[in-house]
Amino acid sequence: MKGLRTTIYKVASLKDAKEWYSKAFKTQPYFDEPFYVGFNIGGYELGLLPDESQKGDNVLSYWGVENIQEAYQELISLGAAEHEAPHDVGEDIMVATVKDPWENIIGIIYNPHFKLP
Repeated sequence: MKGLRTTIYKVASLKDAKEWYSKAFKTQPYFDEPFYVGFNIGGYELGLLPDESQKGDNVLSYWGVENIQEAYQELISLGAAEHEAPHDVGEDIMVATVKDPWENIIGIIYNPHFKLP
């Protein structure tokens, strides 16, 4: 395993999701087609896939943030629903989760020990 490369969220409305994720991650997609929208988030892929199927809580990816409280509140202000409030999981690492408007879980993490090469 070489680490996270892509996280894909399934959404009922690709147009609405593209707009929401552009605001939430403060970037525009680099790939934008009717069958898939891709964002480059710090060198990692966030993909949006149109899909009307039932959603579940079975996938969880954490996106790194510098200030977990600010990031959490920003996502809530954009229309995400609270799922798991920011909390310490040990060694100064903080995690939280929200549900996007399509009920996908977005994890955020502040980890002062994680450094990219």
